[in-house]
Amino acid sequence: MKTFFRGALCALLLTLCAVLASCGTTQPTTASFEAMDTLMTLKVYGGSSDIGDKLQSRIEALDASLDATDKNSEISRLNTEKSASLSEETADLLTDSLALCEQLDGAFDITVYPAVQAWGFTTGDYRVPDEDELKTFAEHIDYRGIKADKGSFTLPDQTEIDLGAVAKGYAADVCRDISDQNGAQAAILNLGGTICLCGQKPDGSRFTVGVADPDNPAAYFGTLACDACTVATSGGYERYFEHDGKRYIHILDPATAKPVDNGILSVTIVSDNGTFADAASTALFVMGLDQATKYYQSHKDFDFIILTDDNNLYITEGIFDDFTLGDGYDFTLHKVML
Repeated sequence: MKTFFRGALCALLLTLCAVLASCGTTQPTTASFEAMDTLMTLKVYGGSSDIGDKLQSRIEALDASLDATDKNSEISRLNTEKSASLSEETADLLTDSLALCEQLDGAFDITVYPAVQAWGFTTGDYRVPDEDELKTFAEHIDYRGIKADKGSFTLPDQTEIDLGAVAKGYAADVCRDISDQNGAQAAILNLGGTICLCGQKPDGSRFTVGVADPDNPAAYFGTLACDACTVATSGGYERYFEHDGKRYIHILDPATAKPVDNGILSVTIVSDNGTFADAASTALFVMGLDQATKYYQSHKDFDFIILTDDNNLYITEGIFDDFTLGDGYDFTLHKVML
């Protein structure tokens, strides 16, 4: 069995690269550290002298509370005990995540975690579960079985949850608030696949975000000009393994407990809400192109870039004119209309 894993130290190049250029003589506050199983880099212009420390501290605190693989986290405690009272922030995020499961038509489901473990994506001990195992896992993937009561949550016996698919997006939302409250003029917060762009560049120009090439994640196939927002990407190239000549990616379909195999290589979501962007990048990947397009057309409050394995690139009309295809890429661009 051949395995591939893109670790925390190269996550920055695997996902998205944001560039803040022409900043004059202003010196930014910068920080680089590992959290939420990835490398995070923060660049903030203006604001309080301790803004970098505040941002890093909040992200690390969130990681400690939300990491399902950490036996000391709140989420791990809930998974183990099946019933627990959570801190206000964790309870609120779990409540919001359940709402997103509903909003995204079950294509995003936080109870897929036991199946993710069975495939080995949490440990690197990869394996292909047999069909009977997968059927059993799929039968127990259902966010609707979680009971909530004033900050206390109860899980069915064979259910465990993971908020990893929203944690970085939520961290982006929290960090945006911290940046605003501490007087930052502009900030680029690269949280490893989720990039939060805050404020306005000192020279007045727009931010530029590069979208990673799944075949060469150290490069990007195009760039997107954008204002303050959160940009989140999910891709099968981020974590996968190969067995008997077949690739298995870490994004699982809640309906089957199997890795998604629908011709999509990556999904990038652009939204003002980081938590939604993070969850939606996974959900639309699971949905597939046709359903993802219908979802966009019925909701209208976000944009996407979807790359398929036949070299077609689908870009929603809200950002189509802001996207520039990189030199040497022979992709066919399609404008997705509302």
